[in-house]
Amino acid sequence: MNGRTYEEVAVGEELPALPIPLTRTLIVATALASRDYQDVHHDPGLAVERGSKDIFMNILTTNGLVDRYVTEWAGPAAVVKAIKIRLGVPNYPGDTMTLTGTVTAKHDEDHRVEIAVRGENGLGAHVTGTVAVRLPAKEAR
Repeated sequence: MNGRTYEEVAVGEELPALPIPLTRTLIVATALASRDYQDVHHDPGLAVERGSKDIFMNILTTNGLVDRYVTEWAGPAAVVKAIKIRLGVPNYPGDTMTLTGTVTAKHDEDHRVEIAVRGENGLGAHVTGTVAVRLPAKEAR
């Protein structure tokens, strides 16, 4: 089984950066898959009418990408305990969002690890927040 154990992780450890190309298809498909039918996520003309420069990614997609980023690093035995994010600038098609993260805390009593996550695009910070995951103990592998 691949993945991280609680003992292998150190406070201050940086997760590898994950660049995500922001295609129009990604933005529209993930909004529809999450049943977010707001026109600003799929109709460029109506998005502009509402004050945006183009369609933009919805928060459910951002949340899912943050989850994917941390669980890819942590491995299949990790259990996500909490995700707390705040949106900043929009994710527009044609840009790239790069996710980065740093381990900020470890809690021995429940093998919980906290990770500060940030997603930057060409406009600045799209998402900032924290993710808490429980990792298996080394002997549990």
